[in-house]
Amino acid sequence: MAKSKTKRPSRSAASKAEALREAERYLLPTYKRQPILFTHGRGAYVFDSSGKKYLDFLGGIAVNALGHAHPRIVKTICRESARAIHLSNLFHNEFQGPLAHRLAAISGLDRVFFANSGTEAIDGALKLARLCGRPADSPSAGSKAKTRILAMENSFHGRTFGALSVTATEKYRAPFAPLVPGVEFVRFNDVADLESKFDDTVCGVILEPIQGEGGIYPVSEAFWNRARELATRHNALLIADEIQCGLGRTGRYFVYRKFRSTPDIVVIAKPLAAGLPLGAILTTEAVASRISPGLHGTTFGGGPMICAVALEFLEIIEDQKLLKNALARGAELRDGLSRLAAKCEVIKEIRGEGLIIGVELAVPGGPFVSEAINRGLLINCTHDYTLRLLPPLIITATQVRDFLRRFEAVLSHVPKIVHAVDSAKLAAPLRAAYSAAR
Repeated sequence: MAKSKTKRPSRSAASKAEALREAERYLLPTYKRQPILFTHGRGAYVFDSSGKKYLDFLGGIAVNALGHAHPRIVKTICRESARAIHLSNLFHNEFQGPLAHRLAAISGLDRVFFANSGTEAIDGALKLARLCGRPADSPSAGSKAKTRILAMENSFHGRTFGALSVTATEKYRAPFAPLVPGVEFVRFNDVADLESKFDDTVCGVILEPIQGEGGIYPVSEAFWNRARELATRHNALLIADEIQCGLGRTGRYFVYRKFRSTPDIVVIAKPLAAGLPLGAILTTEAVASRISPGLHGTTFGGGPMICAVALEFLEIIEDQKLLKNALARGAELRDGLSRLAAKCEVIKEIRGEGLIIGVELAVPGGPFVSEAINRGLLINCTHDYTLRLLPPLIITATQVRDFLRRFEAVLSHVPKIVHAVDSAKLAAPLRAAYSAAR
């Protein structure tokens, strides 16, 4: 008599409650999470433990550029995880060099270092700026070192100590002060303020070509060009943080490629390995020449499986023409949002490029996020008043129309006008509840 197969039990309401209880009991309370248990995703959709389907316009905060469970990514993970997940950076693996070559080709830069995350890559980039601020013939000569770093107001670069030191938001910084010394903040897109603070003591200037956590603010061409000119004049490094906005989201592999000049260092992460943790520092031959074995390193960065996935990610972008799709779907999304703004006074401004879009509201955005979730739509709110949209690059015209239909219902349902006193009461708790982290 054949034995009956034991079916894997589905996650019931009771097991969901248990999972949430265990999270509440054992996890560090670093996030204020929604009481939803997601179980799986497919394409541009995710599903919760009750089977409810959500259109994902958050994308894991710009990580899931190919959506969920892309068949080519799943196939690559299955194949390579059966061969070698991790080796060691004391040896070569077959995918790390080809991935570095591909990234150098699309960035216009020369050398690559692989890390585990965006914030770790930012810390590495700051180390490079400090290293290059020392005399090449006597790197230990501290008295001759250039150590100042200019960062931008309204910036966000990560949560580790170095990245936090160049992040402007005071609520993130204050509990951990004093941070890394030598950082001064410049008003974003204010050329005069940049010029007044830039001198020969500066070793690096770091900026996001599109500020993400800060509310989706693109850098102006005038500010970028002046930062490049001043960095060159004072022998400092220009560092571009493209962790959130890079690798195709704007319809270009890198936002800075629309300008006439390139940075000395570019930092990337989020979508690079299609959801697996991988960051990278891209830099010039001149900067790379200052590095020697032992000055920097990583245990996990650039393992064989994860680099194979990243190579497949970049091939999929090309094969499926996702740069063009990002531009086309982004234009449709902006047009639709503009039509909504014309009849909805709660929308103050729409910013961004391609598929990184911010919708600034006249009232706190938290209630809109909650109502969107109720209607099966995932978005988030950053800087209290800006709804951030980061759909996958595979999003279709039909899904954009579906988003606009649902979003219009959200705007109609949530009260459009909140009196000033009510806004003030709402804002304080919502800052903690709805600001997203990298």
